[in-house]
Amino acid sequence: MSQSSFVFPQGFLWGAATAAHQVEGNNLNSDLWVLEHIQPTLFAEPSLDACDHYHRFAEDIKLLAGLGLNTYRFSIEWARIEPERGCFSMAALEHYRRVLAACHENGVAPMVTFYHFSSPRWFAAMNGWEAAAAGDLFVRYCERAARHLGGLIGYASTYNEPNLPMMLKWVSNLDIPMMTALQMGRKAARAVGSDRFGCFFLGNPGKLQDTMIAAHHRALRAMKCGPGAYPVGVNIALQDEQAVGAGSKRDRKCAEAYEPWLEAANGSDFLGVQVYTRARTGKSGDLGPEAGVELTQMGYEFWPEALEACLRYAAARVKVPLYVTENGVAAEDDSRRIEYIRRALGGLANCLADGLDVRGYIHWTLMDNFEWIMGYRPKFGLLTRQREVKASARYLGEIARRGCISIEEKAGEAAENAEKQN
Repeated sequence: MSQSSFVFPQGFLWGAATAAHQVEGNNLNSDLWVLEHIQPTLFAEPSLDACDHYHRFAEDIKLLAGLGLNTYRFSIEWARIEPERGCFSMAALEHYRRVLAACHENGVAPMVTFYHFSSPRWFAAMNGWEAAAAGDLFVRYCERAARHLGGLIGYASTYNEPNLPMMLKWVSNLDIPMMTALQMGRKAARAVGSDRFGCFFLGNPGKLQDTMIAAHHRALRAMKCGPGAYPVGVNIALQDEQAVGAGSKRDRKCAEAYEPWLEAANGSDFLGVQVYTRARTGKSGDLGPEAGVELTQMGYEFWPEALEACLRYAAARVKVPLYVTENGVAAEDDSRRIEYIRRALGGLANCLADGLDVRGYIHWTLMDNFEWIMGYRPKFGLLTRQREVKASARYLGEIARRGCISIEEKAGEAAENAEKQN
């Protein structure tokens, strides 16, 4: 390759990710399904059929492989596998074996997340992660699922962004009507026949963190005792933290929201880094984007340079390999997704050139999907919900096929070249 290109290491993982509740559809036994269908609710709309990935997974994995990607990161759904406490569904476990088998049939490495925000409704009814038995129950679920699926798993993560509640604690401009949230919680408790409803998004950040870190280590050991020999890690949310003004509490925020999980990762096989934007932190918390900057459909700043900053931050603190397990942008204009990918991968190339041990890039997300309380409006996908292939999918797929990226290509050229592939 010429000096104007960066060549990625042999065996580098290129992929796309989904989460079960966001794409499968009809996750009837989950806590989030309950919250979506009561009034008042914070959810803009219910998930319903989502992308029907539960039935169309074989088609979707074949599409992913056809793009040139070699890794599929997806989650298995606890609420399907253990719909009632202590009752495990062989049909659900067999379904996920078929998903794993489809990955192998298409030459795609399966990267499995065991918990991606959603819980069984019975778990929420006992106060979720704040219940005394929460850790034991999660470990039992992981052990049972790994025993059935482990021989087909390529990589596994215990959790997706378990530090998110602690991060949200620092967002001083978070626009969530707390009265509605409280009413929603009370209505949900009654809906499941309980006086409490413990949802991951609404739990006490300190209690959740302590319980989930302890359970992570135990679940990792349980997976290692089952069939297969695959690395087990944890995927955490990171932002490019930037101090603003005198008295900024950036370092305190990092100590609370990131450091405990980075320490936990050092007892794991890898750390999954999930990055979207930067955070400007002042003396009272996150300040939000500056006036006039480009915003994504999620309301945060278009800042692909965050990936390089966060990889360097993580690499300085952990002694295990790094994988980018989520990175992407919510944008109706697909040319902005191409630009985001181009700049983010340029930063990743800088990290690799400096010797950082980064072993894969997994884009969020494979297809436009259900973005939690914001419903179906934000568009993160390389594909539409109807499986139309976007130019950004072809752009990323071509980089994956070649194993290199042009470091001199400009934004307009990247978008134009990707369109030509359609």
